[in-house]
Amino acid sequence: MSYLLPMVTVANHQAHNLRNLPAVSTDGLSVAELLAAPSLVDTAVLAGGSGLDRVVRGVNVLEVPDILPGVKPNEFLLCTAGALAPAADDRDTLLLNLIRDLDARQLPGIAVKLGADQLPAPSLELADELGFPVLGLAEAVVFDEVLADVFGLLLQRQSQVLAQADALHQAIASIVLGGGGLPQIADEVSRLLDCVLLITTPDGRVLADEGGIGHRQAVEAAGLFDSSGRVLIERLRIGLQKDDEHGGQAAMTSIVAGGVDHGRIVAYRHPDPLPPGTVQALERVAIVAALTITKELAVSAVEGKFRGDYLRDVLTGQVPVDEPVVQHCRSLGWDIDRPMVVLVAELDAAEPSKPGVAPAGPSVVHRSQHERFVSAWQQVLRARDKAAPVVGFSHEVVALVPVRSGDQSRMVAELIAAVSGDRGGGRQSFSAGVSRRVLEPSQIATGYAQARKAVSVGRRVHGHGSVSHFDSLGVHRLLSLVPDTAELKSFAAEVLGDLAGEAAEAADLRLTLQTLLDTNLNVAETARLLHFHYNTLRYRISKLERIVGPFTTDPHLRLDVALALQVVQMRGI
Repeated sequence: MSYLLPMVTVANHQAHNLRNLPAVSTDGLSVAELLAAPSLVDTAVLAGGSGLDRVVRGVNVLEVPDILPGVKPNEFLLCTAGALAPAADDRDTLLLNLIRDLDARQLPGIAVKLGADQLPAPSLELADELGFPVLGLAEAVVFDEVLADVFGLLLQRQSQVLAQADALHQAIASIVLGGGGLPQIADEVSRLLDCVLLITTPDGRVLADEGGIGHRQAVEAAGLFDSSGRVLIERLRIGLQKDDEHGGQAAMTSIVAGGVDHGRIVAYRHPDPLPPGTVQALERVAIVAALTITKELAVSAVEGKFRGDYLRDVLTGQVPVDEPVVQHCRSLGWDIDRPMVVLVAELDAAEPSKPGVAPAGPSVVHRSQHERFVSAWQQVLRARDKAAPVVGFSHEVVALVPVRSGDQSRMVAELIAAVSGDRGGGRQSFSAGVSRRVLEPSQIATGYAQARKAVSVGRRVHGHGSVSHFDSLGVHRLLSLVPDTAELKSFAAEVLGDLAGEAAEAADLRLTLQTLLDTNLNVAETARLLHFHYNTLRYRISKLERIVGPFTTDPHLRLDVALALQVVQMRGI
């Protein structure tokens, strides 16, 4: 006979989020808690004491040894010694195999009414080794009483779980109806569950963070944050899990609405375990959080379009930036009347590129990826300066970053590092371009043009993930100003001849030619850098001069060759 309780559905595990932590049930009872039942108070732990924290969700009576096909995970077994292993010549072997099979099927343990029988020592040693609890029932115990007691305890636990989830749902629903947002939801859930509560984006950027200082210190010590403050959600899995290394316990669930992944909710508690039913409670919280995020996204989209359209007019020079424009920007929460740089960031294509072969234009990315990218920039920059404008256009993010004299590069590097993080959580590579310092509002349009030029040229020259400052573009800046790309191609083809082709041999010879120019025609140094024999390099130089002319003796030709090589690098031949 089997008495299995219908439990509420727990979150499905997601394989891409697995962490090497043992799973913990969101409901049910541990074997140790089961021993508190009135009918089991005189029960002895014969073996497997290290596994008393295994979770029990049902109970079954073992009547014949071949019951294995009918047992289920988390099902506690009751039996007599005779039914467990009937008398036979190979009784010890049969019992060893049975315990090993029960453990493999994730059963929490077995309780045996021994009577005059004793279990063989090898089987008890195996149970100790596996941490598989083997309990000895008192002679007067009646199985029906045990079933009733366990059934009652499980029902009581499930009732507590459902009541807690319902109370939490009502509490956060009242917060949302009262106009509260994610911080208020996180604060209430943290208070009710007595834990740290983190609401994050799908890649782990924290949207709301609440919890007592003790729990907060514990979650930081557990290493769940990277250097940029992102939650390392890839180290967690959906559901409840314990952190044996640090003695804490974590639970995570997804925030999903309309088939769109809006983020994660993570609860962490230390050193006590999270309350029973935490995952079910977080699933209810996720429903309300999804509604809140959807509402905020809708409002933000309307506000962002208005603000973005206005800033686009400022950036493109359609609106002359005078004092009324500066005042209007202040009414929008922006301060543009100070030294700053214009930064333009664009997501790269999914396929990585190599220097010199990057696409000329911005990559086509999914809308949700771009929205997440915009949100990341807004979160990072506004944490440093709330008055700094950050808007997202169709394929780029534009930020007006305030800088002080001498710290421009450091400030930009810090922002790039914070947005990039450790590239975990599904973060996509991006390229960025930075303008010269904008000293007054009237120069913003010029700065925007410089930043766009820097990101375009930087991606062409250095490939994906590049960060290019307009002042550092050098000759590429001049070449990029030539509007007729056909003329550039013609120039490169005329100067380099066959070296301008796409063949592997042409690329190899271009590398030799560029290295020669970089070393000021130092043959010995070039041979060392390219790992060529001196005579081999001499042969290559002769071959190069047959193709492009006497570049080693003609300085004007040498300049033309150097420029042609840069053209090839820029347009990715």
